Amino acid sequence: MKYLVTSALPYANGKLHVGHLAGAYLPADIFVRYLRLKGEDVIYICGTDEHGTPISVNADAEGVTPEEIVQRYHDLIKEGFDGISIEFDNFSGTARPPHHILSQDFFTNLYEQGHVEPKDTMQFFCEHDRRFLPDRYVEGTCPKCGADGARGDQCDKCGQIYDTNALVEPRCKICGNMPVILLTRHWFLHLEHYRRRLKDWLEQKTGWKESVRSFILNLLDQELVERSITRDLSWGVPVPLPEAEGKVLYVWFDAPIGYISATVEWAERIGEPERWKDYWLDPGTRLVHFIGKDNIIFHAMIWPAMLMGQRLPYCLPYDIPANEFMNLEGQKISTSRNWAICVDEFVRDFDGEYLRYYLAVNAPESKDTDFAWKDFQHKVNGELNNVLGNLINRVLVFAHKHFGGVIRGLIPDAEAGAVLKEATGLYHEIDAAYRQYQVRKNTRQIMDIARLGNKYFDETKPWQSVRHDPEKAMQTLSTCLQLINMIAVALTPILPKSMDKLRAMISLPAVSSWAEGLGDLPVEVRIGEVTTLFNKVEDAAIAVQLAKLQLQSNPETASPETGQAAAYATVPPLKDAISYDDFARMDIRIAYVIAAERVPKTDKLMHLKVDIGSEQRELVAGVAEYYDPLDLIGKKIVMLVNLEPRKIRGILSQGMILCANEENDLALLSPVKDMPPGTVIY
Repeated sequence: MKYLVTSALPYANGKLHVGHLAGAYLPADIFVRYLRLKGEDVIYICGTDEHGTPISVNADAEGVTPEEIVQRYHDLIKEGFDGISIEFDNFSGTARPPHHILSQDFFTNLYEQGHVEPKDTMQFFCEHDRRFLPDRYVEGTCPKCGADGARGDQCDKCGQIYDTNALVEPRCKICGNMPVILLTRHWFLHLEHYRRRLKDWLEQKTGWKESVRSFILNLLDQELVERSITRDLSWGVPVPLPEAEGKVLYVWFDAPIGYISATVEWAERIGEPERWKDYWLDPGTRLVHFIGKDNIIFHAMIWPAMLMGQRLPYCLPYDIPANEFMNLEGQKISTSRNWAICVDEFVRDFDGEYLRYYLAVNAPESKDTDFAWKDFQHKVNGELNNVLGNLINRVLVFAHKHFGGVIRGLIPDAEAGAVLKEATGLYHEIDAAYRQYQVRKNTRQIMDIARLGNKYFDETKPWQSVRHDPEKAMQTLSTCLQLINMIAVALTPILPKSMDKLRAMISLPAVSSWAEGLGDLPVEVRIGEVTTLFNKVEDAAIAVQLAKLQLQSNPETASPETGQAAAYATVPPLKDAISYDDFARMDIRIAYVIAAERVPKTDKLMHLKVDIGSEQRELVAGVAEYYDPLDLIGKKIVMLVNLEPRKIRGILSQGMILCANEENDLALLSPVKDMPPGTVIY
């Protein structure tokens, strides 16, 4: 089976931001990495979309050529991709001569078969900017649903397309003035010619997302509007007709052709110039387009029609897993309002793999999601560090401390067998979910394997068994090592660099096959130097990011000083001083969480059983909104043990655990250094 995977071409007029990554690029990269682990024949193709009005407008404003604008942003976008390990087989661009030739060939094929015809039309013209306005450079009120902010050819709110001149109260997006309407000639693609073929093709795509398939099928039940595929511009692919001098192909006509021209470029680069045909001209190729939901019409209707109208038998899209949008701190991402997080800036402050993880666990697969800095911190600290990092560290450090850094493979006993069986079931579910682009589900299930490992480690208590039954302690390590290896393989598509480091720590090569997750490990695994895979994100770092966001979006009201002040404005005032004797009466100790479960019929309360060294106690804590019970089991926390007991929901609560609380976030206090239960805190 051959896979040809593409991501929507990013527009070479701005930097890459987190919303771009979440929708079209990271999901594709993860899917491709997974396919390679499965041994599939796959190539991943992309490039920058380098034509259109915005580029020429920016070039005029800066007094430079469009080529300079294109090269600048092509390099910045590629730098952003490199920063978070998005790897393409080829990353090209649409301003290159071979792409122009191929795009003109596409137009000519459609024109000569009668699917493209000229028509004199009335088009918006901005007298202030002295230019005809392409439909995406006009905004107004949607003639279909009445929504404001509709674009010249499509309303994002209702999803309908219409003739640009139908827009109500139009205004130029460049200057804001109301344009006039002038006569001009353009060439139009007759989508109606393809309605029956498109419908027959789409009706077979029963496995597609309904947000894609049903939406396009509904449009195909209506009369299809002819689409203008030329523009009055000087920057772009010239229309290959003598009577069309001064006109170029519409950027949305030539952009998807870039998938093909970039593949041709790839084949030439690897020294096999005909190799591109193995993918594009094979009807069995699985062509998968990763896009955002705003590109559905172009990829699921117009682009397939363009392919159907060619003399060469190009393959049609196998799937179009369009994702929803990612917002930022509750608001729509907007580069014009500077309400965005640019990828190149992110990777200067944080590890790029943290962004990969957060966008994966928060992927907008079926609904819009939100990038929130505090939630980012919570996911990195609570999951990568406290769950996965904790399992890796405790197992490998224990092996060094008690077994000279060697873990021997043992035949699983009943308890270990049950754990491995449950983990294997999750592993098979993860395998199937990757095929269905379910990245969000997979991050959760991979963490469930890590939680399973932590729970098993706690229940088998190797720190006790190593003293009287070393073989039992080794069984714990052997089983946990198999879980860690399973995680390393399953998480490789999402965190490739971190998982390579993890495999190196257990003296295994980088993951090369999905089967390695369930394969036999060496009889003896020698643990190398145990290094920290993930570092916690501190509150101060998040405060800086929130202040930066406020500063860049509201420069007239914000400053570095006010941003810092805002970050600390919510710190509560200090309480009145107490005497040393008051403090000395408090008995605060390290406690080990043996069991945890939510208190029935409550949202906030957690029932905990803890070991305080001299005895075991039960207590009720208001942490259920912030922690999953499995996250707490095996955790060492700080507890006030001489608080007067009281009954809460029928449970005798004998103590209070100590937490730090800020706004809507809460963190349990725990010792930096591993200390035994009952250790007194002074």
